[in-house]
Amino acid sequence: MSRRLPSGAITEDDHAGFGRPPRRTRPRTKDRPDYSDAPQAIVTTIDRGRYRCLLGDVALTATKARALGRKGVIVGDRVAVVGDLSGAEGTLARIVEVLPRRTVLRRTADDTDPFERPIVANADQLVIVTALADPPPRTGMIDRILVAAYDAGLDPVLCLTKEDLAPADDLVAAYAPLDVPVVTVRPGADLTALRELLRDLTSVFIGHSGVGKSTLVNALIPGVDRATGEVNEVTGRGRHTSTAAIALELPEHAGWVIDTPGVRSFGLSHVTRESILAAFSDLSQLIADCPRGCTHGTDAPECALDTAVAEGRLAAKRLESFRRLEGAWLERPASG
Repeated sequence: MSRRLPSGAITEDDHAGFGRPPRRTRPRTKDRPDYSDAPQAIVTTIDRGRYRCLLGDVALTATKARALGRKGVIVGDRVAVVGDLSGAEGTLARIVEVLPRRTVLRRTADDTDPFERPIVANADQLVIVTALADPPPRTGMIDRILVAAYDAGLDPVLCLTKEDLAPADDLVAAYAPLDVPVVTVRPGADLTALRELLRDLTSVFIGHSGVGKSTLVNALIPGVDRATGEVNEVTGRGRHTSTAAIALELPEHAGWVIDTPGVRSFGLSHVTRESILAAFSDLSQLIADCPRGCTHGTDAPECALDTAVAEGRLAAKRLESFRRLEGAWLERPASG
């Protein structure tokens, strides 16, 4: 800035630029660091802002790059890591990139919650663990988790625990039309059938608190020592013993189990009717003959699904099961 002296001469103002930041000497760039050659690890659990990752046989503790956002990394993610990759005590690696996810299991807190929460990434199947007694099975909860599995593109498996306390016949019959694999177990039982269903896959275990999920994980993976709890005799509810999802490798590298905290509700506000229909490929072909705007419910006029049952092209039990799952999705604001 210039200033004019009384004589009319012009000179420079020594304080004209006082307080201004210096001009940048380096031009701005949109280039970002290239992490294409960074090693890739699997996120096995998350605890208070620290991410436990497995890089080959090395267990790492990592932080997350700020650019990934507050909730940009979940259990099961394949991530690029840099920094100290030794896994030594007190060292930290840094997660700089999340690789594309094959699948994502989501839930909402309840049916009125507009915010979906990713729980697990890159799983192949979802094992719904439910007790046959103590606490009694909740078919509403099972149906809701089935809907979430179909929405996520996961193959569901129904695992019935505490077979020594109650028979499984009624529950097995209820889900037979859905072609969902069912396995029943009791304390000390041979788990060969379940192990075969888990072999070479990444399986998410999810269920109501107190159904014996952590006990089952301990039996599948000796030495893992997941905390277990008892059911409250007054409320019939289980005590939360798992506080965070954790990915655990099965013996002999025969697959992965991701144990999740017990749930007491499972909101489905993030699910659409189309994702439920997509799980029923045989029904998807039939509804092409439905009138415009058909809801496919029991009271839907001229629904092609009812016509298919009447003509013997669709089993009545199959349609009943589909409508039961659709009903679980339609409930507002029930939580199972």
